[in-house]
Amino acid sequence: MELRATPTEVKIRSNSDDTESRTIEGYALKFNKRSQPLLNGYFVETLDSRCLDNTDMSNVVATFNHDESKLLGRSGVNLTLEKDKIGLRFKIDLPNTTLANDVLEEVRMGILSQCSFAFTMPDDKADVWERSNEDDAEYKRTVLAIDKLYDVSVVTTPAYEDTNVEVGSRSKQAVEKLKDKSLTKVRELKRQNGLRKLNIQDLKEGY
Repeated sequence: MELRATPTEVKIRSNSDDTESRTIEGYALKFNKRSQPLLNGYFVETLDSRCLDNTDMSNVVATFNHDESKLLGRSGVNLTLEKDKIGLRFKIDLPNTTLANDVLEEVRMGILSQCSFAFTMPDDKADVWERSNEDDAEYKRTVLAIDKLYDVSVVTTPAYEDTNVEVGSRSKQAVEKLKDKSLTKVRELKRQNGLRKLNIQDLKEGY
C-alpha cells in the first residue's frame, strides 16, 4: 500500500441558507499534478487522468491521519466519492462523535486543511518511469492505474509535501532496479574508457 497527499484545501460545505453544515469536502487526489520529490529526491510522480478507470472504490473509509481507529466515514454511508476532470472529489457528512466534532472545528479554524489517500496498484502496466529533466529528481513516474483505493484521510502532514513519504515496496523495488541499471551503465562507461586508454597507450608504445 502507498500513501500520497494532495495539496488541496479541505473545506466545510455551506448549506443553501449560507449556514455551515457538518459536511467537509475537497479532492482526495488530483490528476497530472507533480508531486514533491520522493525517496530522497530520486523521483517525482504524477497521476494520469485515466488511473481511476478500473479502480475498486467499493469499500473506502474516511479517516484522520490514516488511522483506522479514527474513523470519520465510509463509502455508501456518509462518504461520497466523485471523479471529475480535476481528480477525485470527496464529501464526508461528519457523524456526531468527539473525533468528528474536533475535526470539524479544526477544519473551520484552518488547523486541518489537507488530505491524503491510500492505494495499491495492479501488477502489470501500472506505471511508466522516465528520466527527469528537472534538477530536483532523477526520474519521473506516471501512475497509469490504481487497483484499489483504501482510504481518504484528513491529515496534519500531507505525504506529497513531506520527506517521510510512504511509497510502498513496489516503488522501492522499481527505484532499486533503476539504480542498478544506472550503476551498470557507469561501470560499463568506466570499462570502455579504460579500454580506450589502453589502446591509446598501446599505439604510443608501437604495439
